[in-house]
Amino acid sequence: MSALIEARQLTKCFGKTQVLKGIDLTVEAGQIVGLIGPNGAGKTTLLRCLLGLTPAEGELQVLGQSPWQQRHGMLEQLAYIADTAILPAWMTVTQLLDYMQGVHPRFDRSRAESLLATTDVPPQRKIAALSKGMVTQVHLALAMAIDARLLVLDEPTLGLDILYRRQFYQRLLEDYYDQERTIVITTHQVDEIEGILTHAAFMRQGQVVLQSSMEALQQQYRQLQVKNEQLEAARALVPVAEQRTLGGARLLMQGHSDEQLAQLGEVSLASLSDVFVALMEQEGRSC
Repeated sequence: MSALIEARQLTKCFGKTQVLKGIDLTVEAGQIVGLIGPNGAGKTTLLRCLLGLTPAEGELQVLGQSPWQQRHGMLEQLAYIADTAILPAWMTVTQLLDYMQGVHPRFDRSRAESLLATTDVPPQRKIAALSKGMVTQVHLALAMAIDARLLVLDEPTLGLDILYRRQFYQRLLEDYYDQERTIVITTHQVDEIEGILTHAAFMRQGQVVLQSSMEALQQQYRQLQVKNEQLEAARALVPVAEQRTLGGARLLMQGHSDEQLAQLGEVSLASLSDVFVALMEQEGRSC
């Protein structure tokens, strides 16, 4: 396996409940992948498998190693931010930086301090005295200061206001990401991450129902706004989804040329959330 993440028929059951149902997933170096799905889709369980925290059936390699048999070597090249930041409450922020500098060979203290300097986090204050948002900011700074080949982010900006969320993703691109690093992000804020993703993987009920580059998605899908008199002609092209609007409808189309669609109405690019919602509803109807 040459990819940074390669899963084949990854299956996980908790008792009689099958949480992962034969997951196939490939992530190459230099990609920023959005792992997107509703609550209960299996995203967190999949991440825990990637981190070696949860055993599963099937084949799985992360950074060329088994997360279960070779976890120590794998973690030297991986950084992870959970959806709930858990840091030692009795330490000050400065003491936490001292600790990280002493235990992690790939931790860049100056980078962490630079990231924290853009926040309101007081360096001498204990973690226990920080707000939830500040704790999240400290956790983000620590993870982004690790020179890791793979960064895994599980709802990384949970608890942050919209201003800092935008700053975080901008900083992620400017100061962390390069063609050698790979980032996997799970989030419910689909619209916020669409602009930074190179690839997306949609999950539903323990399965990956779509994995694609953003470029391919943008080429395949279009939104078509039609008036009532053109609606039947548009429906003949078998839209992926349809939403009625005042005096017409908004249709998600796949695999048609812009020229063909323009004869029926107004054509625009489909957003990632448009495609995601349509495919989730489509999968739901097929269940």
